[in-house]
Amino acid sequence: MNNKGWPTALRHLTLSLLLAWFLGWLCGLPLLAICLTLAGFLAWHGWQLHRMQTWLLNQNIVEPPEGRGIWGSVFDDIYHLQRHQQRTQKRLKGVIQRIEDGTAALKDGVLMLNNQGNLEWWNHAASQLLGLKESQDIGQPITNLVRAPEFKAYFDASEYVTPLEMPSPANAEVQLQFQITLFSQQDRLIVCRDVSHIKQLEAMRQDFVANASHELSTPLTVISGYLETFLDHQDTLPQRWRKALKQMHQQSQRMESLIEDLLMLSRLETSQLKDHGPVHVPALLNELQLDAITLSGEKRQHIEVDAQWVDMTGIGGELSSAFGNLIFNAVKYTQAQGSIQIRWWQDDAGLHLSVTDNGLGIDSPHLPRLTERFYRADASRHAQTGGTGLGLAIVKHVLLRHDGHLQIESWLGKGSCFTCHFPLSRLAINLKRRA
Repeated sequence: MNNKGWPTALRHLTLSLLLAWFLGWLCGLPLLAICLTLAGFLAWHGWQLHRMQTWLLNQNIVEPPEGRGIWGSVFDDIYHLQRHQQRTQKRLKGVIQRIEDGTAALKDGVLMLNNQGNLEWWNHAASQLLGLKESQDIGQPITNLVRAPEFKAYFDASEYVTPLEMPSPANAEVQLQFQITLFSQQDRLIVCRDVSHIKQLEAMRQDFVANASHELSTPLTVISGYLETFLDHQDTLPQRWRKALKQMHQQSQRMESLIEDLLMLSRLETSQLKDHGPVHVPALLNELQLDAITLSGEKRQHIEVDAQWVDMTGIGGELSSAFGNLIFNAVKYTQAQGSIQIRWWQDDAGLHLSVTDNGLGIDSPHLPRLTERFYRADASRHAQTGGTGLGLAIVKHVLLRHDGHLQIESWLGKGSCFTCHFPLSRLAINLKRRA
C-alpha cells in the first residue's frame, strides 16, 4: 500500500485541530470545537469505509470509488491488487485447465486422494477403468469403491515400492496395475493402467516355452536313450565314433537339464502356491549336503551345514530346488579343497539361509543381473560346468512364491555369499525333534 498519504492526512488533521481550537478559543468553547472536528473526521472516514465495503461487495462495480488523500491511495492500491489477483487467477485457471485436458487425454487412470483416503479428483480414464461416477463417488473412500482384499492390504501398507496387479472392479477381464505415490500431508496419487495386453503376451510366452519344452522333451528322451544304448556297447563300435557319441550324449543331457529348468520356471510362473505345509529345513539341508559332497567328488571340498532347529511353511520340493541350486552352484564354482558353509537361522528380521563359499567370485557389475534368465557373468565358466543359466531365475521365483527375496554378495577371486530372506510369517511350528 502507498504510504505517502499518511503524512498528508496527519498534517491535515493537525491543521484542522489547531484551527478548531483557535475558533473555539475565540468563542470561548475550544474543547467543544475540537470534539466536533474529531467527530467530523471520524464520520468522514466511516463514510469512506462504507464506500470501500460497498465497492468490494458489489462485483459489478469494476472501477474504484473516487477518493482524496489517503483513501484515494487505498482505493488505488486495492484496485491494483485486485487486477493482479485476477490476472494470476486467470493464469492459474489456464494451467489447471491444461493439466485437466492433459490428464483427460491419458489412457492411464489418475486419481487424487486426501490423507483420509477419500477421492478428491480423477480423470476420465479412471472412470472407465474403475467404474467411478463423479456424481456419487466424489469424497468416498477409495477402499469402498475398489473392494478387493489385495488392494486394501496394498493401500493400507503405505509402502508402495512395487506396483499391485489385480483385475479391474468394473471388468474382471481387464488386468490393472496400480502404483501409489505419497505427497504433501500423506495425500495419495494413484496411477492405474491397463496391462491386459502385456499379461496376454506374457501368457503367450509362457505357453510357448511350456509347449515347446514338452514337445522337445519326448524326442530328446528317445535320442538320449539310444545314445546311452550305443555307449553301453561302445567297445563294439569304431574308435572314431566313441568321442562323438560321448559328446552327443553330454549335449543331450544338457538339453534335458535345460528343458527341465524351463518346465520348472513355467510351473512356478503359472501355478498357484497350494498344498504348502511345514518344511523341516535342517533335514532338507542335510540331504542336499550329501548330494553336494557327491557332486564335489575328487575336488574334496569342505561342505559344512549349521542349521537351527527351525521349520518354515512352504512347498518342500520348490524349496529343495532353490536351496539346491545355490549349494550346487557353490560346489561348481569353488576350487578343489575349497570351503562351502550353509547356514540356516532365525532372528527378529525373519528366517534366513546363506550359502557362502571362497570360490571364484563374481565381479560387482554382474550382480544385479544374475537372476535374469540365461544371463551369464562368464560364458566360459558355464561351458565348463554345463550350467543352463536358469538356476538363479528359479531361485528368485521360488523365493517370490514364498514371500522371500535373494541377497547376493560376491568379491572377485574371494568368494560369494547368497542369502535367502523369509518373513517371520513363514515360521512353522517345529516338527517333532528327530535324532
